[in-house]
Amino acid sequence: MTTAENVLSGIQEKFPAALLKTQQPQTDRLYLTVKREEIRPLTDYLFNTLHARLIMSVGTDKTPIDGNYEVSYIYSLDSRNLILLVKELVPPNDPQVPSVTNIIPGANWHEREVYDLLGIKAEGHPDPRRLVVSDDWPEEVYPLRKDVPYNFRPPIVQEVKPPLREPNENERKATILSVGPFFPTLEEPAYFRLFVEGEQIVGSDYRGFFAHRGIEKLTDTVLDYNQIPFMAERICGICGFVHSACYCMAVEQAAGIEVPPRARYIRSIMMELERVHSHLLWLGLAGHYLGFDTVLMQAWRIREPVMWLVEAITGNRKTYGLNLPGGVRRDLTPELCDQILQTIEKMEKETRELVGAAVEDHTLKMRLENVGRLSPEDARKICVVGPTARASGVDIDTRKDHPYCAFPEVKFKSALQQSCDIWARTLIRAEETFTSFDLIRQLIAKLPPGELMANVGNIPPWREGIGVAEAPRGEVAHYILTGLNNRPYRWRVRAATYPQLQAIPRMLEGMQVADFPIIVGSIDPCFSCTERVVTVDRATKTPRIYTKKDLLAMSRQRTQALR
Repeated sequence: MTTAENVLSGIQEKFPAALLKTQQPQTDRLYLTVKREEIRPLTDYLFNTLHARLIMSVGTDKTPIDGNYEVSYIYSLDSRNLILLVKELVPPNDPQVPSVTNIIPGANWHEREVYDLLGIKAEGHPDPRRLVVSDDWPEEVYPLRKDVPYNFRPPIVQEVKPPLREPNENERKATILSVGPFFPTLEEPAYFRLFVEGEQIVGSDYRGFFAHRGIEKLTDTVLDYNQIPFMAERICGICGFVHSACYCMAVEQAAGIEVPPRARYIRSIMMELERVHSHLLWLGLAGHYLGFDTVLMQAWRIREPVMWLVEAITGNRKTYGLNLPGGVRRDLTPELCDQILQTIEKMEKETRELVGAAVEDHTLKMRLENVGRLSPEDARKICVVGPTARASGVDIDTRKDHPYCAFPEVKFKSALQQSCDIWARTLIRAEETFTSFDLIRQLIAKLPPGELMANVGNIPPWREGIGVAEAPRGEVAHYILTGLNNRPYRWRVRAATYPQLQAIPRMLEGMQVADFPIIVGSIDPCFSCTERVVTVDRATKTPRIYTKKDLLAMSRQRTQALR
């Protein structure tokens, strides 16, 4: 029996009355529809017995089709190369599902998002505050319901405060340090409340999604299949290519499109070039936060040739416009392949010199060791991915666990560390950069001849596809339900930062305030920059404003004290 058949057999034996429908569209995909009342025991079995990892949940308004809402949980059985979708039907007259957050803490945001966007309540959720929609969004308006137009604009409401949680017992006497919604280490508005005693962080709370752009709504109302890759590429300013490729992979899987081998190789080469420039960007920023500006200048100097390289290949330094469902729009000529090899040869030599110097710097090591720790147990419960997971000893890498594009045809070893701290995350990214150089060489050496684009006809409606890919920050996932009028009925995206941010409170506990910038920066979050932080001493009620310069100075002073 296949892995999917074994898993299905185990579920049927354990829960004989739970399944309403089963589908196996391909050997590494299994889709189940289950009764609502069985979702919690089934979740416990999947997570604690089969050790499945929650990738994301998807809420869908299918009332115009069959009269129901749907909530799907998508899992990965990483060691078995199986993606499992578990779906429950939700009647509109009873829009609620049992919460699974107490079983899988990483489901927290997923369930809150489904309520915000579709009005489906997770019964028993421990923290049912708003997550995605703005604080002044009107009650009882759920934007992903089909009766809400994509261009709906609610009236502006003044003096609305974000939904903040109450301090718990060990936080009640602490000083509150409010960080954001604009802050220098974040590339997007985000609001952290730190509960501090002296310089030590004893707890934290988070409010984000200030820049929610509504792209999922646009795709099922305005954009078609071939326009969405250009939107997907703008989800992230650094790892945009992998998002457009992952979207295309979901559509291709749903529609049964066979991508030409040459196109698969070109996608893989571009993903690894993207990983190189992303990791060098992060290394430079990490050095800057800590007061090692030589690292910043050297890392970004080394990175620049890869930006020139992708511009030569695609015409743009970012947002390459290369992917479409069925293949790629541009070829790699022999001259470009030679240019890639020459460029990465020089970059690899310079990167080794930079990383070698940084690793031998005792002050840098002291600054990052035992800071921002995330245990393997917490990493698994929160479902973190990418370098953050592998730095905590969780051996997952979508390129090998769910091989896609040309990765089944090349050899590589995923970086893994056990110390669970920022030092480990630094070493992981350094090692991955060198792995990417090697992968690019292998891919170019094996680059097959042939077509760049499959013959894509009409895409049948009501088919589901799930694409997963390893972005520089970690696994990204795209879900597609095909629809009519040459566009998806539902597109759902889960970026790598989504689970990582939920781990930040664990990383901050017991750390110093001066560690905050590098702890948040260590997950390489996809956010935007800001300017100030306000602290209020609860005893004196006296506010103090910290500027970007002040926060960077605090971080650097902590580094200087170790020298």
